[in-house]
Amino acid sequence: MPSLENYLLFVAACVLLVLTPGPNLLYLISRTLCQGRMAGLVSLAGTTTGFVVHILAASLGLSAVFVAVPVAYDALRWAGAAYLVWLAFDSVRAGSGGLFAPRTLPAAAPAKLFHMGLLTSILNPKVALFYLALFPQFVEPARGSVLGQSLVLGATQIVIAVIGDTMFVLAAAFVAHWLAQRPAWAVAQRWVLAGVFVAIAAKLALDERR
Repeated sequence: MPSLENYLLFVAACVLLVLTPGPNLLYLISRTLCQGRMAGLVSLAGTTTGFVVHILAASLGLSAVFVAVPVAYDALRWAGAAYLVWLAFDSVRAGSGGLFAPRTLPAAAPAKLFHMGLLTSILNPKVALFYLALFPQFVEPARGSVLGQSLVLGATQIVIAVIGDTMFVLAAAFVAHWLAQRPAWAVAQRWVLAGVFVAIAAKLALDERR
């Protein structure tokens, strides 16, 4: 199990990831606004299943890397810090605030909604980069099994993502209306998120190897 400090920092990174628009959340919100909450929740089941696929692949891969190439830890740590800085830039760049903008999607049956959600998650580069670039920074080989720690972190991320995305789906219509009347709030939120991402990146990049 990672140290408490490391675990809490990981939780903070997961919460920020949920609050930063990406392909998964864009799809869930669009589907909810076009077809209703139930369609959004079925789609969420698909995206969550995709998270499980990513977690298993990343956990098994990291376990092999740590054993075969220990020096890869530092390389992945720096890559993760750079990815956080990119997320900070992406959250404030022009045009990144249209999460609740009206979109048109054709109605689909529950099975198709699930499969589309699954594919959206599996093919989402943001999710793949999160697991591959950030997991190594929160795994502490000296504290036990790399695979076990990766699975614990993965399970934590899934719980946070499901809670956050469910709240977005259930409140999509209300939030869309609220933000439409307060565009300045969305801009301020993006800058706050960017600042926190940069702060976490700096801490992780400057930490000594555990």
